[in-house]
Amino acid sequence: MSAPTSWRVRVGEEETSAVFEPALAPGSGALFVCAHGAGGHMADRGMLAVAEPLRRCGLDVVRFNFLYREKGSTHPDTMPRLKECIAAVASHARREIGLQTFILGGRSMGGRAASMLAAEEFPCEGLLLLAYPLHPAGKPEELRDAHLARIKVPVLCLNGTRDALCRRDLMDAVVDRLTERWTMHWLEGADHSFRVLKSSGRTDGEVLSEIAETCGAWASGLRRSI
Repeated sequence: MSAPTSWRVRVGEEETSAVFEPALAPGSGALFVCAHGAGGHMADRGMLAVAEPLRRCGLDVVRFNFLYREKGSTHPDTMPRLKECIAAVASHARREIGLQTFILGGRSMGGRAASMLAAEEFPCEGLLLLAYPLHPAGKPEELRDAHLARIKVPVLCLNGTRDALCRRDLMDAVVDRLTERWTMHWLEGADHSFRVLKSSGRTDGEVLSEIAETCGAWASGLRRSI
């Protein structure tokens, strides 16, 4: 496929919207199935801001709505339902696109759901986590790390150093217990939405470029699906 393509994807007895967007430059031959965060949707500002630079760095991207957002709700589905939706979209993408390196992941809650699916050995060649929510805001004692050691595919995780849902010292301690398959990349001065303060001397665009370049280089090293 050489142009963006809209899909309707069956998820159990329901359907949701998805869109396939091809890479804008030659790259890794990888397809990133990107799930949105709890308060977002497939076409929110954060999803669009990340998708375009990733495509410019050579990744095909699939964006989609979780079922609750497709129905206009702001109350997230249960984790089993979130995982079912990601699995359905990923399976649909495999059928439509064919042989490629498949990467699961997404922003915040979407990335967490994808990581839990990967921990259950859902087939993929890599896991890409954008602003992984290690703990709820203001509750650093409630770590969401129990399943991470069960992930057997390469992982790239990008978080900002000002992320209120991922305290750096806690994440570094978690990563120290994980295998070498886990790559942690810190975005200096960025918050959970990958925004930076003017006083940081950086721009949001520079952060997005850093994300894209890091993801593109990592994806190029993944084993191609057979």
